[in-house]
Amino acid sequence: MTLKARLYLAAIIVSGSMTLIWQLANWESSNLNKFGVYLVMTMVASVLKIHLPGITGTMSVYFLFVLIGITQLSLPEVMVVCSAATLLQCFWHATRRPRPIQLAFNLASNALAVASAACAYYWNDLTHWGFGLPVRLAAMALVFFVLNTGLVAVVIALTEGKPARRLWHECYFWCFPYYLLGASMAGAFKAISDLAGWETSVLILPIFYVVYGSYRLYLGRLQDEKYHAEQVAALHLRTIEALALAIDAKDHTTHQHLQRVQVYTMEVAKELHLPSEELRALEAATLLHDIGKLAVPEHIISKPGKLTPEEFEKMKIHPVIGAEILERVKFPYPVVPIVLAHHEKWDGTGYPFGLRGEEIPLGARILSAVDCLDALSSDRPYRRALPLEEAVKFIQSEAGKSYDPGVVDILVRRYRDFERLAQSGRKGGELAMLSRDVKVDRGQAPATGLDTSAAGQTGSSAPPAEFLMSIAAARQEAQALFELAQTLGSSLSLNDTLSVMATRLNKLTPFDAMVVYLVRDGFLQAEYATGEEVRLLCSLRVPVGQGLSGWVVENRQPIVNGSPVLEFAFAENTPSCCKLSSALLVPLESADCVVGVLALYSLERDAFSRDQLRVLQAVSSKLSASVENACKYEQAESSATTDYLTNLPNARSLFVHLDGEVARCARTNTPLAIVVCDLDGFKQVNDRFGHLAGNEVLKLVAAGLRECCREYDYVARMGGDEFVIVLPGLPASSASARIEEFDRVAVEVGMRVCGEEILSLSAGLAFHPEDGRRAEDLLAEADRRMYKEKQERKRVRSLFNLAGRQTGVSTVMVQ
Repeated sequence: MTLKARLYLAAIIVSGSMTLIWQLANWESSNLNKFGVYLVMTMVASVLKIHLPGITGTMSVYFLFVLIGITQLSLPEVMVVCSAATLLQCFWHATRRPRPIQLAFNLASNALAVASAACAYYWNDLTHWGFGLPVRLAAMALVFFVLNTGLVAVVIALTEGKPARRLWHECYFWCFPYYLLGASMAGAFKAISDLAGWETSVLILPIFYVVYGSYRLYLGRLQDEKYHAEQVAALHLRTIEALALAIDAKDHTTHQHLQRVQVYTMEVAKELHLPSEELRALEAATLLHDIGKLAVPEHIISKPGKLTPEEFEKMKIHPVIGAEILERVKFPYPVVPIVLAHHEKWDGTGYPFGLRGEEIPLGARILSAVDCLDALSSDRPYRRALPLEEAVKFIQSEAGKSYDPGVVDILVRRYRDFERLAQSGRKGGELAMLSRDVKVDRGQAPATGLDTSAAGQTGSSAPPAEFLMSIAAARQEAQALFELAQTLGSSLSLNDTLSVMATRLNKLTPFDAMVVYLVRDGFLQAEYATGEEVRLLCSLRVPVGQGLSGWVVENRQPIVNGSPVLEFAFAENTPSCCKLSSALLVPLESADCVVGVLALYSLERDAFSRDQLRVLQAVSSKLSASVENACKYEQAESSATTDYLTNLPNARSLFVHLDGEVARCARTNTPLAIVVCDLDGFKQVNDRFGHLAGNEVLKLVAAGLRECCREYDYVARMGGDEFVIVLPGLPASSASARIEEFDRVAVEVGMRVCGEEILSLSAGLAFHPEDGRRAEDLLAEADRRMYKEKQERKRVRSLFNLAGRQTGVSTVMVQ
């Protein structure tokens, strides 16, 4: 029991005991017979208990006689009647004897409720304000109801960890009309008693049984509805388990994933004392957290290697898709937030929203850590399983970064216990694997009959006929080509397209290496390569008309089982030996030209057949269109972000890059310098030497700036003769030397193109975070400083020219 609950109990017991003792000390009774009859009737009513749904408490209907007693007896008499009924209620047919503290609380809380209700009934101000007996009775019933139920609801809430207001509203508020009915009966009994004497109280018994019967009937129906709801919830959960099993059956390697994760998550949640509603939500979310992977291509899910950035972008949609699917289910508990956030990380680097810390739902934090632990300790297509101890050490190393430290602490302490529970559950057959190797003996033929060409073969143990294998192979080929065609048309990314094609093409035509060569400036260069001797193949630069691939482009004809040695003469470093022994090449033709070559290589001699050539030619037309579209897309994408004259990134690309650099430097707390440069004298070049010379100046300045920058620096053309250079990690002390280098580049270009020192360079510097925390602010500050320097240079040049003219005039006067 919490300290708050202890203090609350102590306060109620002390105040209630003092009230009870005070009333007993002032005992008075005008009619002992009347008192005795009420005592007996109230005690009989007190043993008629009703169990309340959802909580560990009971109620009885003795409150009717307490309300009647307040109108007919003295307050000390009502106190005795109520206390006696309370004691009898606690001990009559009790499954376990109440503890002393429970008994004391019940007596004290009832004493406070009775005393307060009597005060409300006999409050003189109500009569003074003109309120009659009905208002006094309603006030008495209201006060008695609030205290009689509210004090109990609060102590149950404190001991069972439930919200007091919600518990009181759900489990007690519904019976308030019965208290008002009791007040009405008390009023009716008072009227009858005033007219015919208190002995008429026996007439109240039939009404009492009617109230009690309706009470029991209502609660019985409520209990039936609760049982029905529990059955529906159980059916709901079993349906979820069946759906999860059907989804998981697609991937044989992760079949045990669901059951293991379910055991771990539920045990961690119990350790963290999650409320029952959140436990149910987590149980459902554990089963369905990967349902969104239905929207992720299977080749990405089962890829035996690292994902590309594009594949990872596709993978990242599965929490969002899963949440959208489950939103339609309308769960009565918060499943969707857990599924949506189960890939968020403690430090805010997760997806899809970048939540951090306790912004992530607790259920999602639990599921995230357990999901990773299970993935590390299970065999996957891209790696072998780690020992469980090593997986736990990795999770521990990520505490406070990827995972909630509290969740990780429980996993580290209890993972052996959880693993034993998971193994025992697995033996029990929960979420058992679906049957696959099933043979059904009954059923001789379908309603439409059997293919007669297969007659006599049913039930034969002989190996399948060759034509059956051919039919199966043809069907598999058709399906594979269909899938390959769909894949080739689904992406404009050339690397993505070729990566997927290689995976699917290997099922149709096995190979040890694959290369897609593209024609660029009269040479064939490897755009994509995979398999054996990748480095060697990527280094090839084959002239059109030479080697295997050059011959294929020039003649637009395929080659079957050619010698790869003919290609390797064009490698950067000619190899002494090569493992590849045969090659199959087909041209990739567009409407008016050959865009490239698809080449397959094998370690074996004469490894390829004409049938495989047929398959490759069926693929090549679709691949040619996809390659051409992807190349055009890359060209359009490049032109949208690259300056056509200098081949430097343009202003659009600059802002994207600068935003990323500012965010990275803010995250890593490293310096960042922005230099805005402008060519002084560029207008004179255009005016005196023409615009072609000006264009040549811009090209040479761009090339010079790139050469004197580090490989991770960023040079962009902002527009006109203005350049922007992003220098990450550059300290302020080194900035002046770098600007002098840039200025020398401009001067040397001017001398080279124009033959005189006509060009110079004005530059403005801005540093992050001293001069701004946003890309726009840094560029604006650097630009302002650049123009300030430009104006200063003009002023100095003007003064120099003026001084020169004055010197010339003085010389003439002297002469």
